[in-house]
Amino acid sequence: MDRIKRLSTEILNEYEDKLGTDFSNNKQFLNEVSIIRSKALKNKIAGYITKILKRKQKFEDQKQELIESEKNEMETNKPAAEPAAEPAAEPAAEPAAEPAAEPAAEPAAEPAAENIAEEIINDDNSKDTS
Repeated sequence: MDRIKRLSTEILNEYEDKLGTDFSNNKQFLNEVSIIRSKALKNKIAGYITKILKRKQKFEDQKQELIESEKNEMETNKPAAEPAAEPAAEPAAEPAAEPAAEPAAEPAAEPAAENIAEEIINDDNSKDTS
């Protein structure tokens, strides 16, 4: 098998652009390029070359698919992150002006997110009554 690998790699190094993933075309090309009298040896070399090129093609396809999926993932994650930042900035600016006394009356142990939510609810209630 070492002889087949050695001969195949030599042929691939020289004629890689002319060889493909089709066994019969590779076998025919071997007839044109070299003199191999043994049919079995010629088939083994052409088969090994075809196998290597198919593996290489499969690897390139998987690599390209991975790159495209990462690009799609990045594109889908970007727009979702941007709109979420905008609404968070607006409610924080409104409650700070009016209900400054209300957070002081509540216990300090509550998280800041609950305080902001309560301030928003209180602002909505005060707007409804006005």
